[in-house]
Amino acid sequence: MVSPRVRIILFGIALALLVLLVAYTLSPVPHGGAQSPNRQPALGSGKEPQPAISGAVQAAGAEERSRLADNLNSPSGDVHADLRLVNEIFIAYRSALRTGNPVGENSEITAALTGRNRLGYAFIPADSRAINAKGELCDRWGTPYFLHQLSGERMEVRSAGPDHRLWTADDEVLTP
Repeated sequence: MVSPRVRIILFGIALALLVLLVAYTLSPVPHGGAQSPNRQPALGSGKEPQPAISGAVQAAGAEERSRLADNLNSPSGDVHADLRLVNEIFIAYRSALRTGNPVGENSEITAALTGRNRLGYAFIPADSRAINAKGELCDRWGTPYFLHQLSGERMEVRSAGPDHRLWTADDEVLTP
């Protein structure tokens, strides 16, 4: 039987590894335009990785899980990093609640991600810079994402891009 102290230490290690994985995933492309061989494929390539969320992370408190959103719409990131991060948040939500994706319009989905779910867990802080006054999760240009549940396990996330209009040539879409 594992003592409570050992469990806490293992939980801390698992949480630290998750933070490192997220930081590595969101790290910018090196200057000069070359991508490192370990870099994730571009969005839309059909090869986006689906990270596993460990049991320790499932048990983490709301504060630790909400840190997933710390770099959302960060000035040092880009729309591709934002979309991958939103996807990671949905993966964490499904894993922790052991259900499918949250459903509804953007504001209803955002409410579930900010703690209005059966466990009361916040995956995104309610005061995140990525949430507008209407309670909608927004892209880096302040336009609400179009969130489309493809299935209980797949959520398409569409950013309207810099023109602030959906369904135009500059939209960015993540379809896991």
